[in-house]
Amino acid sequence: MVFFTADLHFYHDKIIRHTQRPFHNVEEMNKILIQKWNDKISYHDEVYILGDFTMKGADLAAACLYALRGKKYLIRGNHDNFADSKEMVSSLFLGIQDYMEITYLNQRFILFHYPIMEWNGCKKGAIALHGHQHNHKDYNLENRKKGILRYDVGVDANNMEPVSAEEIMNFFR
Repeated sequence: MVFFTADLHFYHDKIIRHTQRPFHNVEEMNKILIQKWNDKISYHDEVYILGDFTMKGADLAAACLYALRGKKYLIRGNHDNFADSKEMVSSLFLGIQDYMEITYLNQRFILFHYPIMEWNGCKKGAIALHGHQHNHKDYNLENRKKGILRYDVGVDANNMEPVSAEEIMNFFR
C-alpha cells in the first residue's frame, strides 16, 4: 500500500503549543507518532513524507527513521535541512525530492510540501497532496465541499497518523 504524511516535527517541542497537539512533551509526541505510524504501516508499504520530518539534525532524524516501518520517500519541506547533511544516511530514504508525481491505482497524486492553487492535471482529476499549514480536519472537508482536489496529509489534519492513498481516494468519491 501507499501512504502519505507530513509535518511530524520530531523532537520539536514548540510545535506542540503552536498547533495545539494533544501531548504533554516532545518525548510523548515522538513515542505516539511512531506508534501510530507503525500500527498502520507494514515494512512493505511505501510512505511519502511531504516535508518537515524534523529540524533537529541528521542523527535524530536517523533515530526516528530506523524506528519507523515502510519504504520511505522524502519530499523536502522548509524544515528538512538534515536531508542534505553529510551525516545523513541517504539509504534511509528511497528518494529525496522537492516535488513528485505518482500514479497509484490509476489515480494521479501531486506531492509537494506547500499547498498550491493549480497543479498538473488539476482539471483532470489529479489530487494535490501537501503539508506545511498544520491544518485540522475541517480544511480537507472544506476543500471537498468546494470541489477542490487538494488534501493536507499532515498529522495535524489526520489524527496524528499517515493516511493511505485509498483513504484519500475514498474521501473524494
